[in-house]
Amino acid sequence: MPSTRATFTLDEELAKQARRLNINISAAARQGVADAVRAALARSDRDVYQRIPEDPDPFWDEAEAWSAE
Repeated sequence: MPSTRATFTLDEELAKQARRLNINISAAARQGVADAVRAALARSDRDVYQRIPEDPDPFWDEAEAWSAE
């Protein structure tokens, strides 16, 4: 997957602790952004569902009842 360069500000003491603990700051930042995006998408999906809930679809009642025949 292509990458893009990003710049961010990090508290100096936190950066020192991360280096002392051998934490890869770039990897931790990538993971943090990925987690934040996943959480924002989940909130967005939930908000849309609450505004526009799905209507029951009788097709799935039958589909869930299919057996291995």
